[in-house]
Amino acid sequence: MGDAVATRGTGDNRIQTTCPYCGVGCGVLADPAALQGVEGDSHHPANLGRLCVKGASLHETTGHAGKLLFPMVRGRRREWPQAIDAVAGAIRHSIADHGPESVAFYLSGQLLTEDYYIANKLAKGFIATPHVDTNSRLCMSSAVAAHKRAFGADVVPGCYEDLELADLLVLAGSNAAWAHPVLYQRMKASARDGRKVVVIDPRRTATSELADLHLALRPGTDTILFNGLLVWLAHHDLLDGQYIADHCQDFDQTLVTAKAAAPSTASVASECDLDVDDVEAFYRWFARTPRTVTGFSQGINQSVAGTDKGNSIINCHLATGRVGKPGASPFSLTGQPNAMGGREVGGLANTLAAHMDYHTPGARERVKRFWGSDAIADGPGLKAVDMFEAIHRGDIKVLWVMGTNPAVSLPDSGRVHEALARCPTVIVSDCTASTDTTAHADILLPAAGWGEKDGTVTNSERRISRQRSFMPLPGEAKPDWWIIREVAAKLGFGHAFNYQGPADIFREHAALSAFENDGSRIFNIGRLAELSDQQYQGMQPVQWPVHKSAGDSSRLYADGRFTTDNGRARFVPVSTVLPVQVPDADGPVVVNTGRIRDQWHTMTRTANTSRLLAHRQEPFVEMHPNDIQRYGVAPGHLAVLTRDDGRFVGKVRENSQQRPGEVFIPIHWNRQFASHGIATVLTQGVTDPVSGQPEAKHGRAAISPFRAAWYARLLVRKERPKRWQADYWCRVPMMHSESWWLAGLTPLEWPQTLPDWLGGQAQLVMADPSEGRYRAARIVDGRLEAVLLLDRDPNRLPDVQWLDTCFAEQTLSETQRRNLLSGRDVDVEDMGATVCSCFQIGEKQIARAISEGQVSVEALGQALKCGTNCGSCIPELRSLIDEAQLVDEAAAS
Repeated sequence: MGDAVATRGTGDNRIQTTCPYCGVGCGVLADPAALQGVEGDSHHPANLGRLCVKGASLHETTGHAGKLLFPMVRGRRREWPQAIDAVAGAIRHSIADHGPESVAFYLSGQLLTEDYYIANKLAKGFIATPHVDTNSRLCMSSAVAAHKRAFGADVVPGCYEDLELADLLVLAGSNAAWAHPVLYQRMKASARDGRKVVVIDPRRTATSELADLHLALRPGTDTILFNGLLVWLAHHDLLDGQYIADHCQDFDQTLVTAKAAAPSTASVASECDLDVDDVEAFYRWFARTPRTVTGFSQGINQSVAGTDKGNSIINCHLATGRVGKPGASPFSLTGQPNAMGGREVGGLANTLAAHMDYHTPGARERVKRFWGSDAIADGPGLKAVDMFEAIHRGDIKVLWVMGTNPAVSLPDSGRVHEALARCPTVIVSDCTASTDTTAHADILLPAAGWGEKDGTVTNSERRISRQRSFMPLPGEAKPDWWIIREVAAKLGFGHAFNYQGPADIFREHAALSAFENDGSRIFNIGRLAELSDQQYQGMQPVQWPVHKSAGDSSRLYADGRFTTDNGRARFVPVSTVLPVQVPDADGPVVVNTGRIRDQWHTMTRTANTSRLLAHRQEPFVEMHPNDIQRYGVAPGHLAVLTRDDGRFVGKVRENSQQRPGEVFIPIHWNRQFASHGIATVLTQGVTDPVSGQPEAKHGRAAISPFRAAWYARLLVRKERPKRWQADYWCRVPMMHSESWWLAGLTPLEWPQTLPDWLGGQAQLVMADPSEGRYRAARIVDGRLEAVLLLDRDPNRLPDVQWLDTCFAEQTLSETQRRNLLSGRDVDVEDMGATVCSCFQIGEKQIARAISEGQVSVEALGQALKCGTNCGSCIPELRSLIDEAQLVDEAAAS
């Protein structure tokens, strides 16, 4: 591998590392001397220098605020030896009293591969519990199962370049513009004459801006659409019969099943609620375009039929011989930064290690010999949803959670909270002190976070990259591998865990991938087992497989030889399975959940910077205008979604492109940031029978207005304690203050309650009872301490960015005092709601620029800089331009 250095260029001390967010795996350059900013690494093949707004804001999320800095055991601070004793003691006693399967590990795609490997080894190889699963179960396990059924191994055949080479790009269940922004920008930049893009998604998302055809199908009908494509190809004699005969099996039965599910284009259009001409257009484009890539993500995976959906896509690619060829492959877009690395080491409950399953012939004995252990788990363990059910009923007594927040992310989160509360010992390793999950921890272990830990990650195109440490460990935090090593030693397994650093673990992981590997296991990075410490430190991004006989590994299966027993790919018959959580009288609305542009998972990192909260500050419910009228709610006001005991409250956002009868809500908010913002209270723990992945994208609910008597914004100095209560609240950390969106169901006597809200008596008060408006500010020794802005109509509440800057002043100016209760400096341009987070450009600024003649994205970029960095806001810029033009046309007519 050579001795490539980890810094970039002569005299440049910036450290090469990788972004800790999505599965794109972007390279990042960080300066360890003064972390004032980060840049994209122009030499990293994943992003070639691009970063999305989340990645570009990494330096703003690295402070010690909110960090877990020392071990805690049952509410008391402890030194590391005592904490390790507590962990090992709980595990040892549980095994003695209840057997090894009373212990479970719940891991995370946020872990580095080395952390994942050692955790999996300790659990399955020495404790002998098979109950090791990961939050990757919630995002990628259906893709894993589909790959295994079709190819014989969990392999993504293509690479990112294929997204640019494709003449037809199909994006199914993927809002790449928000979920994988850098890949989206690569797709966008590769646009050319003749290139077509089809977006398959019930919602019209930001990604649809790229589409030549948007198929807004009925949720859950993806298998019907792709079965119909297979039938249409067969009917028009457009299959690659030679490829099928030479390289595949089980085609005839697959086609029979597809015909039963989707006998005609008309039936497909009817079942999917699509225009028949649009379905025909998609099928024609697919048929006549050899270079076709189908990228699929959570909209496909997070379903009771997620595995079948993945196989229905792969079936169409196999039928046309489009696998592993330049610009032609099915392509699973991974959700997390190291979901792929976790899959490599065996981090899923149904896998053993190094892409070997329990049922792989000889695998258990092979791993037993390699690890030198007589205590290998006998068979597959419980997958995530079933694992927490086992905790709930008392079968699992010790749970160790590493780097994830299952109390928010798992479906039916109320039941997950009950399970955690019932578990005798919950151990949580995390870098964040306060999460919904750490609230249940009996033992808290401070783990290293991004910039502090050292190891590798693997992205969606099988590319292994180094994530390097460049900051000192805060407080008493330790890397996850160190914590696990110490626990292993205390349990008596120190001889097998004598690692001095992550390089030792990586070499062992690489060696296991090649151990007794006769070529039947395609995951092989054996050559990397020979790296010296210096070579490991300088390792540059590389795609697997990496072994002595490996050639070009950028694409796999191009020769038609697959990883099955007979070398043939398997067609998989796919019957129609519709969502389980269907609307009924008690829950008439379909609930679609998903990510938003500037937040990541449960916000434990991204909420640390106000820039990433500017675009969407609150939980919201996106609705079609007809549904807004039908259910008596109003844009900008709050609505309540309910299912059984679950309750979600969010601000109504009108979207004419939303399918009627369906709403969209974001997945990110939790009990740390909102009173009723957890999306998973509306989803049930129903799972795909093959992969065990829950139907997280699809729920049902009743909807009603939140009948608020008042709405408010509250800003206070950060160190002031909270002394108030509201029926609805959402916390929005800002640069100089803490702020909240608030609402109450009953009127309050504001003059009497003001001290509770402001922390003392108000110095400035303005009341307009006829308008339901009340505003007050507390100023002490010329310094702003708190501001409360109250209104009957939330749409009249001002943006508070300017108010936040007032908290930075030791003494308010006369102009600032005069404008406090207006909420803004009336002499300065009102920017409006943030659209471009990179440069903090607001909707009103953009509207004014459009009215002055800046009527293209490029012109707006030149005038305001919006859209010129990560590009995530470009779809919204284009939408604002289109809306302005429609208004002008209406006025002219």
